[in-house]
Amino acid sequence: MSTDVTNTPAEAPPGKDGTGDTGENLVRVMLDGLRSNMRQYGMLIALGLIVALFAVWTDGSLLLPHNISNLVLQNSYILILAIGMMLVIIAGHIDLSVGSVTAFVGSFAAVLTVQHGVSWPIALVLCLLVGAAAGSVQGFMIAYLGIPSFIVTLAGMLIFRGLTEILLKGQTLGPFPGGLQKMGNGFLPEVGPTTNYHNITLLLGLVVIVFVVLQEVRDRKRQQEFSLDVLPAKLFLLKLVALVAAVLTVTLMLASYKGAPIVLLILGALVVGYGYVMRNAVFGRHIYAIGGNLPAAKLSGVKDKKVTFYVFLNMGMLAALAGLVVAARLNAASPKAGLSFELEAIASSFIGGASMSGGVGTVLGAIVGGLVLGVLNNGMNLLSVGTDWQQVIKGLALLAAVGFDVWNKRKVGS
Repeated sequence: MSTDVTNTPAEAPPGKDGTGDTGENLVRVMLDGLRSNMRQYGMLIALGLIVALFAVWTDGSLLLPHNISNLVLQNSYILILAIGMMLVIIAGHIDLSVGSVTAFVGSFAAVLTVQHGVSWPIALVLCLLVGAAAGSVQGFMIAYLGIPSFIVTLAGMLIFRGLTEILLKGQTLGPFPGGLQKMGNGFLPEVGPTTNYHNITLLLGLVVIVFVVLQEVRDRKRQQEFSLDVLPAKLFLLKLVALVAAVLTVTLMLASYKGAPIVLLILGALVVGYGYVMRNAVFGRHIYAIGGNLPAAKLSGVKDKKVTFYVFLNMGMLAALAGLVVAARLNAASPKAGLSFELEAIASSFIGGASMSGGVGTVLGAIVGGLVLGVLNNGMNLLSVGTDWQQVIKGLALLAAVGFDVWNKRKVGS
């Protein structure tokens, strides 16, 4: 949505005539802005290129309304995990347990609702509390006992996978109540006059467009108030047009099928909420501080242990939410659920701009990285690419993203 104030392009120098309005100068401004913000815009451009390529290769099947809806449903839980994982990586840690926690919470929800008849709203709250407890235990050992996050979460991956097997006794358990199923498969209801589009989805799309434009304008004004460099007016207007066009296109596609999936609203709320926290709240700035320079953060009075603890508690809650979504989508809890989810979430974060050394990354970047992987998966499935080659291609994408991060750091350092 809005861009990071720390990564804004430099104001373009004026053209030879002093006005800066020539076409040649505008192209130069765009190139300079892209070079100075390669980490921020590189993956957005890559996502656009990947979508365009697969749209051509699949003869337009990738961009059919029902396939766009499937993309949202199929990747929602990975995107939820990617948001939490981005915070963990920004703080300078890693979490290998999220796939197993996802499976464990899904199995716990099945035991509550299917075997014991607990109403799904109560089960939902209990599952989120279980996820928070799992994250807090791991966070306590990492933050206060000083055990490396890699070791703690690797142990957690094994423990929660084993507990999942114990809960389900090696069997698949389902189906879930209808209310819970809608988290993973449901769509917003249709209201209002009969049209060719889903009315509520169109209204939501309009709200998102207004929100995006106001947020971008407000960020630009705030940057100017602090004498920070901003995009030239013409380039800023071009950016707004591109954002509005993207939101409008997705809105029309979803509205022409069944409307917006319920999980998309959940995901949107998470993006807005966590984006605000990481950009404006003290807690978000502290996460960046301990990941960017821990000794300096300590000297500045940042309570690094407390921040680390809450980062992992938050990751546990998001893993629980992802577990509920994936179980609801499958309409059953399986001992094999969540396999490789941690790798997908980590890959999404790094592809979306996170740094191996911590201190760098955005919530929107995690979403973009997850969408890159999601479009790759979906496009390759449409082209009947074998799972073996899919793994190779996704591995190369991750390697390229991390390699780009290393190259970008060396360039900046030189």
